[in-house]
Amino acid sequence: MSTLTISCDDCTMRSTVACEGCVVTFICEREPDDAVVIDVAEERALRLLGRAGLVPPLRHRSRAACG
Repeated sequence: MSTLTISCDDCTMRSTVACEGCVVTFICEREPDDAVVIDVAEERALRLLGRAGLVPPLRHRSRAACG
């Protein structure tokens, strides 16, 4: 299995306008207790990518949904 490492230090778009809209910047710059909020279409896309083996599966389970 190969791994993919994403490092902002190696990114050619670092410190550009594109950097501000990057998902890595979004996740890394949030406060530790902040949730990452995605909408239904984004969740569907992540699940499809996960089923295809392109990203890790979404493992979040809401406490409210668990009973």
